[in-house]
Amino acid sequence: MRTSMKNDITHTIKPHGGGTSAISQTQGQSLLLGRLRVKPAMTALLFILLFLSACSNDSFDKRAVIPEAEWPQTERVAFDVDINDTISPYLFGLGLRHLENYRYSNLFVFLHTRMPNGNVTHDTIECTLATPDGKWIGKSSGSMRDLTIPLNENLLFPLPGSYHFEIEQAMRDPVLKGISDIGLYIEKQ
Repeated sequence: MRTSMKNDITHTIKPHGGGTSAISQTQGQSLLLGRLRVKPAMTALLFILLFLSACSNDSFDKRAVIPEAEWPQTERVAFDVDINDTISPYLFGLGLRHLENYRYSNLFVFLHTRMPNGNVTHDTIECTLATPDGKWIGKSSGSMRDLTIPLNENLLFPLPGSYHFEIEQAMRDPVLKGISDIGLYIEKQ
């Protein structure tokens, strides 16, 4: 008389947006995916490939250090970003760090964008760094404040290709003291 032992294997997958789903299969049996029968080893490979494709580089988060936290009006910070997906919305914003002895409660910057077709846009952006009662916004680390400033939560890039961004300080000081670094973050939604 033969006896067989049944080993149930449960894989738990955590989707990017949260929540869980479970997939059960019996060891040695195939898993039915639609009309396609796939062996367990092939199923594992499929899930790994799907996971890697879901974790593809769909984000950009870079900052440039401002030497000695002194930013001349004549110097721009530049970033080049390749965008391939023009259908999905992106979260787009600025990231910056400033010293707690920065003398203003805000920061004005000019954002210059050159699109893949050569068209250029110019935007003036006010970054609020403190509440009306004077308390700094953002995370504190020693004498520094770190914050992100969302500019557009559903940005659709009009063209695929390389985008060139330049940020320049637009305050009245010829050399702005207290901004230690500034940059861009772009994240596919």
